[in-house]
Amino acid sequence: MTKIGLLSDTHGFLDDAVFNYFDQCDEIWHAGDFGSVTIVDTLAAFKPFRGVWGNIDGKDIRAVCPEHQRFFCEEVDVWMTHIGGYPGRYAVQVKPEIVLHPPKLFICGHSHILKVQYDPKPGLLHLNPGAAGKQGWHKVRTLMRFDINGDKIENLEVIELGIR
Repeated sequence: MTKIGLLSDTHGFLDDAVFNYFDQCDEIWHAGDFGSVTIVDTLAAFKPFRGVWGNIDGKDIRAVCPEHQRFFCEEVDVWMTHIGGYPGRYAVQVKPEIVLHPPKLFICGHSHILKVQYDPKPGLLHLNPGAAGKQGWHKVRTLMRFDINGDKIENLEVIELGIR
Protein backbone atom coordinates (compact mmCIF):
# COMPACT_ATOMS: atom_id res chain seq x y z
CA MET A 1 0.00 0.00 0.00
CA THR A 2 1.23 3.49 -0.89
CA LYS A 3 -0.06 6.50 1.04
CA ILE A 4 -0.32 9.65 -1.10
CA GLY A 5 -0.53 13.30 -0.07
CA LEU A 6 -1.98 15.43 -2.88
CA LEU A 7 -2.06 19.21 -3.18
CA SER A 8 -2.16 21.90 -5.83
CA ASP A 9 -2.16 25.63 -6.39
CA THR A 10 0.09 26.70 -3.54
CA HIS A 11 0.92 29.94 -5.40
CA GLY A 12 4.06 30.55 -3.34
CA PHE A 13 2.57 29.65 0.06
CA LEU A 14 3.18 26.32 1.80
CA ASP A 15 1.31 25.96 5.09
CA ASP A 16 3.38 24.26 7.81
CA ALA A 17 0.34 22.06 8.54
CA VAL A 18 1.01 20.22 5.26
CA PHE A 19 3.97 18.50 6.92
CA ASN A 20 1.81 17.24 9.78
CA TYR A 21 -0.93 15.99 7.48
CA PHE A 22 1.54 14.34 5.09
CA ASP A 23 3.88 12.94 7.75
CA GLN A 24 2.56 9.39 7.35
CA CYS A 25 2.42 9.59 3.53
CA ASP A 26 4.86 7.64 1.38
CA GLU A 27 4.77 10.15 -1.49
CA ILE A 28 3.65 13.73 -2.10
CA TRP A 29 2.13 14.78 -5.43
CA HIS A 30 1.60 18.42 -6.46
CA ALA A 31 -0.70 19.22 -9.41
CA GLY A 32 0.94 22.52 -10.39
CA ASP A 33 1.01 26.26 -9.74
CA PHE A 34 3.75 26.00 -7.12
CA GLY A 35 4.55 29.68 -7.43
CA SER A 36 8.10 29.14 -6.15
CA VAL A 37 10.79 26.55 -6.83
CA THR A 38 11.41 26.62 -3.06
CA ILE A 39 8.12 24.75 -2.62
CA VAL A 40 9.28 22.05 -5.05
CA ASP A 41 12.58 21.73 -3.17
CA THR A 42 10.94 21.72 0.27
CA LEU A 43 8.42 19.01 -0.62
CA ALA A 44 11.05 16.90 -2.42
CA ALA A 45 13.31 17.09 0.66
CA PHE A 46 10.45 15.96 2.90
CA LYS A 47 9.14 12.91 1.01
CA PRO A 48 9.45 11.20 -2.37
CA PHE A 49 7.84 13.71 -4.69
CA ARG A 50 6.09 14.06 -8.05
CA GLY A 51 4.88 17.33 -9.50
CA VAL A 52 3.75 19.00 -12.71
CA TRP A 53 4.16 22.64 -13.61
CA GLY A 54 1.19 24.95 -13.75
CA ASN A 55 0.39 27.98 -15.85
CA ILE A 56 1.89 30.45 -13.34
CA ASP A 57 5.14 28.50 -12.93
CA GLY A 58 8.30 29.87 -14.50
CA LYS A 59 11.31 28.30 -16.21
CA ASP A 60 12.89 27.27 -12.92
CA ILE A 61 9.96 25.02 -12.05
CA ARG A 62 9.44 23.85 -15.63
CA ALA A 63 13.07 22.71 -15.63
CA VAL A 64 12.40 20.27 -12.77
CA CYS A 65 8.70 19.36 -13.25
CA PRO A 66 7.09 18.23 -16.51
CA GLU A 67 3.74 19.47 -17.84
CA HIS A 68 2.28 15.94 -17.62
CA GLN A 69 3.22 12.91 -15.57
CA ARG A 70 1.88 9.52 -16.57
CA PHE A 71 3.05 6.72 -14.32
CA PHE A 72 2.01 3.65 -12.39
CA CYS A 73 1.67 3.72 -8.63
CA GLU A 74 1.41 0.09 -7.71
CA GLU A 75 -1.14 -1.18 -10.28
CA VAL A 76 -2.92 2.14 -10.84
CA ASP A 77 -2.28 4.05 -14.07
CA VAL A 78 -2.04 7.70 -12.98
CA TRP A 79 -2.01 10.82 -15.12
CA MET A 80 -1.34 14.14 -13.45
CA THR A 81 -1.42 17.51 -15.21
CA HIS A 82 -2.32 21.02 -14.14
CA ILE A 83 -5.01 21.99 -16.65
CA GLY A 84 -7.14 18.94 -17.33
CA GLY A 85 -10.77 19.95 -17.14
CA TYR A 86 -13.45 17.66 -15.72
CA PRO A 87 -15.47 14.62 -16.75
CA GLY A 88 -17.59 15.64 -19.71
CA ARG A 89 -15.47 18.79 -20.15
CA TYR A 90 -11.87 17.67 -20.45
CA ALA A 91 -9.33 20.20 -21.71
CA VAL A 92 -8.60 20.03 -25.43
CA GLN A 93 -4.97 19.00 -24.89
CA VAL A 94 -5.88 15.93 -22.77
CA LYS A 95 -9.19 14.77 -24.22
CA PRO A 96 -7.86 12.61 -27.09
CA GLU A 97 -5.59 10.63 -24.76
CA ILE A 98 -8.37 10.19 -22.19
CA VAL A 99 -10.66 8.83 -24.90
CA LEU A 100 -8.05 6.49 -26.45
CA HIS A 101 -5.96 5.50 -23.41
CA PRO A 102 -7.69 6.55 -20.20
CA PRO A 103 -5.80 6.31 -16.93
CA LYS A 104 -7.46 4.85 -13.87
CA LEU A 105 -6.69 8.02 -11.89
CA PHE A 106 -6.70 11.48 -13.49
CA ILE A 107 -5.42 14.35 -11.34
CA CYS A 108 -5.41 18.05 -12.12
CA GLY A 109 -5.45 21.40 -10.36
CA HIS A 110 -5.90 24.89 -11.84
CA SER A 111 -9.57 25.58 -11.02
CA HIS A 112 -9.08 25.85 -7.23
CA ILE A 113 -12.28 23.76 -7.02
CA LEU A 114 -12.03 20.63 -4.91
CA LYS A 115 -13.54 17.78 -6.89
CA VAL A 116 -13.79 14.00 -6.66
CA GLN A 117 -15.75 12.52 -9.54
CA TYR A 118 -15.91 9.11 -11.18
CA ASP A 119 -16.24 9.23 -14.95
CA PRO A 120 -17.90 5.97 -16.03
CA LYS A 121 -17.36 6.41 -19.77
CA PRO A 122 -13.56 6.04 -19.68
CA GLY A 123 -13.70 4.36 -16.26
CA LEU A 124 -11.48 6.81 -14.39
CA LEU A 125 -11.50 8.61 -11.08
CA HIS A 126 -10.93 12.36 -11.39
CA LEU A 127 -9.33 14.21 -8.46
CA ASN A 128 -8.71 17.91 -8.01
CA PRO A 129 -7.42 18.73 -4.51
CA GLY A 130 -8.54 22.35 -4.71
CA ALA A 131 -6.03 25.01 -3.70
CA ALA A 132 -3.63 24.85 -0.75
CA GLY A 133 -2.35 28.40 -1.20
CA LYS A 134 -3.72 31.79 -0.26
CA GLN A 135 -4.07 33.33 -3.73
CA GLY A 136 -7.21 32.81 -5.81
CA TRP A 137 -10.94 32.99 -5.37
CA HIS A 138 -11.35 29.83 -3.26
CA LYS A 139 -12.49 30.43 0.31
CA VAL A 140 -11.03 27.37 2.06
CA ARG A 141 -7.55 25.93 1.47
CA THR A 142 -7.66 22.17 0.88
CA LEU A 143 -5.58 19.10 0.15
CA MET A 144 -6.16 15.34 -0.04
CA ARG A 145 -4.77 12.08 1.29
CA PHE A 146 -5.51 8.62 -0.09
CA ASP A 147 -4.06 5.14 -0.40
CA ILE A 148 -3.26 3.11 -3.46
CA ASN A 149 -3.53 -0.55 -2.60
CA GLY A 150 -2.71 -2.72 -5.60
CA ASP A 151 -5.26 -1.65 -8.20
CA LYS A 152 -7.54 0.14 -5.72
CA ILE A 153 -7.78 3.78 -4.65
CA GLU A 154 -8.90 3.79 -1.02
CA ASN A 155 -9.39 5.87 2.11
CA LEU A 156 -9.67 9.24 0.36
CA GLU A 157 -9.67 12.15 2.81
CA VAL A 158 -10.26 15.82 2.13
CA ILE A 159 -8.38 18.07 4.54
CA GLU A 160 -9.27 21.71 5.14
CA LEU A 161 -6.32 23.90 6.05
CA GLY A 162 -8.41 26.92 6.95
CA ILE A 163 -9.74 30.10 5.40
CA ARG A 164 -7.74 31.63 2.58
